[in-house]
Amino acid sequence: MKALAGFAMTGRRQAVLAATLLGFLPLVNFLSAPIVALVCLRHGMTEGLLVLIWAALPAAAWAVAGDMIPLLTLLGSVALAAVLRSSASWELVLLGAIVVGIGAQLALLVQPGFVELMMQQIELLLANPELQGQVSILPPEQLQPLLRMFYGMMLMFLAVSVLILARYWQAALYNPGGFRQEFHRLRLGWKTSAMLSGAFVLTTLGPAALQPFAILFVMPLLVAGVALVHGIAGLKRLPSAVMVIFYVALMSPVMTQILMLAAIADSWLDFRSRMQPSA
Repeated sequence: MKALAGFAMTGRRQAVLAATLLGFLPLVNFLSAPIVALVCLRHGMTEGLLVLIWAALPAAAWAVAGDMIPLLTLLGSVALAAVLRSSASWELVLLGAIVVGIGAQLALLVQPGFVELMMQQIELLLANPELQGQVSILPPEQLQPLLRMFYGMMLMFLAVSVLILARYWQAALYNPGGFRQEFHRLRLGWKTSAMLSGAFVLTTLGPAALQPFAILFVMPLLVAGVALVHGIAGLKRLPSAVMVIFYVALMSPVMTQILMLAAIADSWLDFRSRMQPSA
């Protein structure tokens, strides 16, 4: 994919061509957004917006066809790229990603049929005779908020992932090793972690209308926790097998909770600054 990024960076025409054509292809249309984000990071928002206009055409076509994910991912990742370029702060990017997740949930109000379609797919899946009596489905009034929460979390994750890929491409082309150093230093300030923790508690215990937004305040802490583990592994030169085990363990809800608590503690104690790198 580095070759694709290099091709897109040879000129505006190449970037427009790559972002637009890839956007129309079903299996690889996710590569359109990081190309636009890369242009924004490297050449600025004016140039990035010119490429965005063309990349938005296939994304809008997918939206008209009923799939808003490519368009929302494109817009969300470009907005986060603007934040990163202007501030050089991943902390602000992760806070901005919360706005992307909220916007994605609100976008479902414009296209309520999408939630209904997801519910129909779940009902068809549970209609499988092999699952009869083994899995129960929640009532619609409880299931719909969960689906909106999942949708917002997914779009938030996609937007951040696209930006990470674009930043990785930028470093690979112009500053080898730069992204690794940048990501290993990613850390939330104590005020940010306190705000995220408080917002999570308030939305969880607050009115039902706010509860679907609760998980969005957890995502920045999880990303910061992943960066913490990568940073420690880099300082101590741990083998790659350790990171493989870590990501397997991350599938456990208990591990994600531990990681979130570790990120909160790191925002106060800054563990990496207290460690000596291994020789």
